[in-house]
Amino acid sequence: MPVLGIIARLLGASLMLLAVAASADVVRNLYSASVPVTDQSSQALAAASRDALGQVVIKVSGSEGALNDPSVQKAMAGARDHVQQYAFAEGEGGLVARFQFESGYVQRLVKQAGLPLWTANRPRVIAWLVAEQNGDRQFVSMDTTPDLARQLMAEFDQRGIPAQLPLYDLTDATAVSVDDVWNLDGGALQAASQRYGAEDVLFGRVVAMSTGEWLGDWSYLDGRNRLDRHASAPESASFSRQGVGLAAESMARRYAVVTSAGDDALVMLNVSGINEFSAYAELVAWLENLELVDHANVRRIAGDRVELALVSLAEADDLAKLIELNEHLVAQGGSVGALEYLWQN
Repeated sequence: MPVLGIIARLLGASLMLLAVAASADVVRNLYSASVPVTDQSSQALAAASRDALGQVVIKVSGSEGALNDPSVQKAMAGARDHVQQYAFAEGEGGLVARFQFESGYVQRLVKQAGLPLWTANRPRVIAWLVAEQNGDRQFVSMDTTPDLARQLMAEFDQRGIPAQLPLYDLTDATAVSVDDVWNLDGGALQAASQRYGAEDVLFGRVVAMSTGEWLGDWSYLDGRNRLDRHASAPESASFSRQGVGLAAESMARRYAVVTSAGDDALVMLNVSGINEFSAYAELVAWLENLELVDHANVRRIAGDRVELALVSLAEADDLAKLIELNEHLVAQGGSVGALEYLWQN
């Protein structure tokens, strides 16, 4: 049966339930945060909700500097009124309160403050770290240095960045040595990270000093560009925080978008190669789930080509950066007034 006939029959189906495979992960906890509390009193809850909203704004905007905005500070003062739900739990360090904020409220806050909005579709980062303690250098992993590994992954989680540590199996052992990481050999680490499907690579080295200070360096690669930063911290978690911050800031500069305070933009998008209804459904569902897209309206279907009008908070150039995170969509160069992509399974 022709694709047009299939779509005409099934257009009313519930498309939003279909899963989509993309090169970017979808961050599920983008609008939630956990904060240590001393007790379950209303005073402790109010104070913790302010910190939690601050964490969420940092995750959504990609910038710690967002907390300096007057409108964000005002919103944090009344954060308790905007908590969607909360729960207390026992964490490793004691009692914590976990807060969930309504995504629309946070997005409006970020938009009204003129801050960039970084959507939940984010590239995965592979993180390589070597630590020297008592004269011994080793990879930071859950097996060899579990405390350091958990701290590093917790920092990624707090910034809303999908990340993983290498497996450090035989394949990694033949590709990367401790010395490669210690020497910050970006070429070797970028090549070794390809097996994980990650172009974004964070790597570092750190020495635990006898004074208790942690000294080292972080480097970040996004496939083409490299950033280097020296880091020093009074404890290991702060050292990890500086490295993750380097990655977060760079990723936000690429993918976060300052939305217009005025009317939404209308972005035309043409996608060819849609030969099955399942591909059509995945495409529309994925576009509708992008925070920057209010609606994905199908205007025309001709053979394997679908033409859509996207009601978007971002202009075409900014939206294209996010669309290209979907591994199915291969840019074909823009036609007059439209973004052009080829769908590949």
